[in-house]
Amino acid sequence: MRRKFLLLLETGLVLAGLLLGASAWKIHSALQQPLNITQEELLDVPNGTTPTGTLKRLEADGLIRDAFWLRIYWRFNLADQPLHSGEYRMVPGMTMEGLIGVWKRGEVVQYSVTLVEGWNFRQVRAALAKDEKLQQTLTDLSDSQVMERIGHSGIFPEGRFFPDTYRFVRGTSDVDLLKKAYDRLEDVLAKEWAQRSADVPYTQPYQALIMASLVEKETGVPQERGQIAGVFVRRMRLGMLLQTDPTVIYGLGERYTGKLTRAHLKEENPYNTYLIPGLPPTPIAMVGREAIHAALNPASGNSLYFVARGDGSHVFSDDLESHNNAVREFQLKRRADYRSSPAPATPDEQAPIPAASPDTAPEDVPQVPPQQPAPEPNASEPPSSQ
Repeated sequence: MRRKFLLLLETGLVLAGLLLGASAWKIHSALQQPLNITQEELLDVPNGTTPTGTLKRLEADGLIRDAFWLRIYWRFNLADQPLHSGEYRMVPGMTMEGLIGVWKRGEVVQYSVTLVEGWNFRQVRAALAKDEKLQQTLTDLSDSQVMERIGHSGIFPEGRFFPDTYRFVRGTSDVDLLKKAYDRLEDVLAKEWAQRSADVPYTQPYQALIMASLVEKETGVPQERGQIAGVFVRRMRLGMLLQTDPTVIYGLGERYTGKLTRAHLKEENPYNTYLIPGLPPTPIAMVGREAIHAALNPASGNSLYFVARGDGSHVFSDDLESHNNAVREFQLKRRADYRSSPAPATPDEQAPIPAASPDTAPEDVPQVPPQQPAPEPNASEPPSSQ
């Protein structure tokens, strides 16, 4: 009886060894099999998808065989390994073992969207809306509803997002990306605020953000940003009107067709700095770190005026007479290629997006804390820029 038991035990062990050997060989063969593809393909793994479900789908689509053995391999070797959602690149010649390695490393395909310095919020929304890789959830919402969706209800959106190139994986929502851009702006502004000059005329970071948007729209020449900020800060301290065209253009919104007239400068709206003292009520565009730094660390000097040369740079003047001379030289005798800001991007670099104004009524625009009052506009004084 004992001999029979030992014989059965030995036979069982042999069979078990053979079974294990066969299983190991099947798993090895399944791992070494090349994917059945002839060109690069993307494997989409939606959020919540399991390895078992993905392997079954690959087999059903004819891309692999022996999904059962691959599931066994995953269960005993990678049970604690999550399968990250996103897209995975599959190329001809890749084995199943290679694809699993990509899964283990979480090497999902990434896309990018660029938010550009100087864009307004409507331009930001247009850029996100046309990106087919983003999950679109904000299409039919108002700006205020968008801010509520990203967790900042009651915050005016203009200038609240940091311009940068943001990378994302397929399935990322427009809300997720806006949250990231909002948080990035808050972080950059806080760090720059902590390093501000001691004598800047702002009582809160939001005022500096508004000033930075004026600087951003007035020039794209890096070395001029501090000078532009210096002019604006000195004018504020003296109680002079800022008289900057980009704020008027922003207030006009889609009514602006490329030509600013004297009638526009006399038109009352919360953003017309030819009429209102101090800063406008909100930023007028997205700003980069350099513009924020310039607003918080304006260049010293005596200039109170500047006028565009026509090549993107400006002439700075300490007094009105010098400024008038510069206006006559660079504005009244404009060349055909004159421009007051750096040359626009070519169509290949940046698709044109119409300018826009805030979609809220003036009474809904947040108010800037009171500043030093400015005197009445001087009719003989030409614009500080154009």
